Amino acid sequence: MKNESYSAFIQVAASSHDVFNHITDIPKWWTKDVEGQTTKLDDEFIIRHGDVHYSKQKLIEVIPDKKLAWLVTDCRLNWLEKNKTEWTNTKMIFEITPKGKMTTLKFTHEGLVPQLECYSRVVKSWDMVIKEQLYNLITDCPAAG
Repeated sequence: MKNESYSAFIQVAASSHDVFNHITDIPKWWTKDVEGQTTKLDDEFIIRHGDVHYSKQKLIEVIPDKKLAWLVTDCRLNWLEKNKTEWTNTKMIFEITPKGKMTTLKFTHEGLVPQLECYSRVVKSWDMVIKEQLYNLITDCPAAG
């Protein structure tokens, strides 16, 4: 069976260590409204976009400089008409692969599939957040830590 989950790729002239550190610094590339910890296994954090989006994530896999995986344990997407909790039990996976002086980041929102009501709008948002905001952060700023 074909995996229909949303994926995005970016390639940057940065080390895998820098890419990893930028991903964990969520307020700089996704939203400033983040509560909780975002770096270690079993950390939990909440993302809010006003009263339109609430999601709670748990770090379920952390391999420094290689991979991060977040499980959405709760959500409320108030702009949806049918199932406002479509993200619950989906995963956001960041896979980091160094290639010479470049690093490739593959982002997959596992479970975000075309059959979901939120799909088309979220794909546009993820394209902007990953391919523009995170990409620009990585390429414009040296990583902290």
